[in-house]
Amino acid sequence: QVRLVESGGGSVQAGGSLRLSCAASGITWSTYCMGWYRQAPGKKREAVAVIDSDGRISYAHSVQGRFTISSDNAVNTLYLQMNSVKPEDAATYYCAADWIHRGSVCYTETELNHWGQGTSVTVSS
Repeated sequence: QVRLVESGGGSVQAGGSLRLSCAASGITWSTYCMGWYRQAPGKKREAVAVIDSDGRISYAHSVQGRFTISSDNAVNTLYLQMNSVKPEDAATYYCAADWIHRGSVCYTETELNHWGQGTSVTVSS
């Protein structure tokens, strides 16, 4: 059973930095996509960044150049380094994962079916 547990959320000042972590367990796929998504109150959930098992990465335009997604397979953890945080980055951030066909590419539009419970990020200006 896939389990994803996010941590690292909290309050950050605009312009500051925060690092989110997602501890993954139960993943046995050899090819997969993992990503960070966010949902602000009253808004639709949106993809932030994804990474696949080959290390290919895709970012939403709104975070390009400010956020960095990475993974440490040794500890089965996905990270999201958030720099130059803006008030509009405030949201609940979710980690997601799913298998993909070998040779497929993971995009921010890729639908993933395993989700964590989320971690909240608030931004003070």
